[in-house]
Amino acid sequence: MALSTFVPSAGRALLLLAAGLVLAALAASSAASAAPLTGRDVAKLVYDRPNGEDRVQVCTMTLTNQRGATRVRRLEMRSKDYGEDQKSIMIFREPADIQNTMFLSFSYEEAGRDDDRWLYMPAMKNVRRISGSSKNEYFMGTDFTYDDLGKRSVDKDTHELLGEEDLDGRRCWKLESKPVDPDDGYVRRVSWVDQEAHVTVRTDYYDRDGLQKTLRVLDLQKRGGIWTTMHSEMNNVSRNHRTELKVESIEYDTGLSDSLFRVATLQRGRL
Repeated sequence: MALSTFVPSAGRALLLLAAGLVLAALAASSAASAAPLTGRDVAKLVYDRPNGEDRVQVCTMTLTNQRGATRVRRLEMRSKDYGEDQKSIMIFREPADIQNTMFLSFSYEEAGRDDDRWLYMPAMKNVRRISGSSKNEYFMGTDFTYDDLGKRSVDKDTHELLGEEDLDGRRCWKLESKPVDPDDGYVRRVSWVDQEAHVTVRTDYYDRDGLQKTLRVLDLQKRGGIWTTMHSEMNNVSRNHRTELKVESIEYDTGLSDSLFRVATLQRGRL
């Protein structure tokens, strides 16, 4: 065989081999991208969902006891991201008996690090640091514990994806999360995560005696292109009590000052 006929044939073979390798790589990449989500993946989607660099909101909180009697409170909440960590400050504006009560919290992404929390009570004119042993106490008579109020790190729990379900017309992932810390107030949480918004629209909280309370999102809207919970309710079945939260107004990316998130701000007694 002449050399002139051999070279093109070898070239074609090399091209075919290269094309085969490219197709194999693409197939492997496609298979990897199609790999099923894990429970941790879903929890991370919730944790990382876009919600601005900072947030300012005014809310109405309604507490309802077992006799049907209600107490209405009005409060402001401001929060700001610092990388994966978050700082938040809350102040009650009404009614008069709790006016100017403030709560400051630092939530950390690092799983082994406890969040920092401080409470200012105007009647006593002092700042109380909330210790880790108090994290499971209810906050200001609500159905939220101090630990419920922060942005919970993904790796403070182990996560198992239980499947998919429709809830109130939304396709959701159903997720079970169990705390790593044996002193956590709950033994597990079962959550429904909206697959479009990556927002948890329901969470059932279980303690050692069974179902303790359920958080439901009653109104989820897009505000400024960001999925926002406008109306939610925590129903505490263990004490026949519930806390309803309605957002009156909310703004994102307002440029909040770092000086706002300091204990000295609480010590001034005003915001």
